[in-house]
Amino acid sequence: MGTYNNRAYGFAVIKSINSNYNADFSGAPRTLPNGKIYATDKALKYTIRHFIKDVYPEEKVFYYKRLNNEMNPLSLDHAYATVFPGHKDLDATKKDTKSIVISDILSCIDIRLFGSTFAKKARGGNIALSLHGPVQINHGVNIWGEGNIFAEQITSPFNSKEDSSNVQTTIGRQQRLEEGHYVHHFSINPKNIAEIASHGIEGTQTLTENDIVLLKEGLRKGVTYYDSAAKAGTENEILFFVQLNKSSKVVFPNFTEMVKMSDSKEEGKRYFNLENIKLELAKYEDDIEMVEIYYNPQITVVDNMPNGCVVLNL
Repeated sequence: MGTYNNRAYGFAVIKSINSNYNADFSGAPRTLPNGKIYATDKALKYTIRHFIKDVYPEEKVFYYKRLNNEMNPLSLDHAYATVFPGHKDLDATKKDTKSIVISDILSCIDIRLFGSTFAKKARGGNIALSLHGPVQINHGVNIWGEGNIFAEQITSPFNSKEDSSNVQTTIGRQQRLEEGHYVHHFSINPKNIAEIASHGIEGTQTLTENDIVLLKEGLRKGVTYYDSAAKAGTENEILFFVQLNKSSKVVFPNFTEMVKMSDSKEEGKRYFNLENIKLELAKYEDDIEMVEIYYNPQITVVDNMPNGCVVLNL
């Protein structure tokens, strides 16, 4: 597939039922100062990276934990040497060294998508680069009316004392969110890396149409695919994607606050209302190339979809 040259906007909804989508360092679901529950952009990006790494192993994913033989995480320099063994001994004083590094890191799909602040050691100095990623994802905010967090005690089968003097095994605690629906707004601007890619060696990759295909698949499936004890019950719920014409100069506002949830009209289903987004997109119909929405109609209902919106299954 060729280079991707369109700008795009959209949002992804992540559903979390009796689960913990994105915990803080205390183990509780993250909350804003006003008590509203949220998740960082890093939580969603991580699941996309994990999905692409597992399902499309031919794609290079750089920002992902790698372990050495002692099961310790690699440093950035060692990770670079592992992914690009032919370039592990770079000389910072040479004119083409930065071009080589640019070409190397832009061969990794996660850096082509999300950018990178990259600084590594080399002979004769350090190599530092800052790549503004084409895909910008905002923090996800829970738009479900309630934000009930509960805690439960759990036990380990092992004694916490080496001499087994305790009469009980170790007791732990885990925290969950009863129900949440996190909305992450995102935008895509391929020009963000086009200029720096031009400073790489010949053939340096920029954002491609296939990158966007994999990004959309990760936004539709990545959270559900990443199944862990803490995240069981956290799943992808909706992906909404608006692609602009190549010549469009329209800039859309953040979609997060435009997405509303309606009261349930049928047990087991959740209702979303896109009236505000429909009104916003109607102002710029000549600038829009396509509008897509992905969801499971068996458990999700979407009202007031924008004109011409193509409905697809997750």
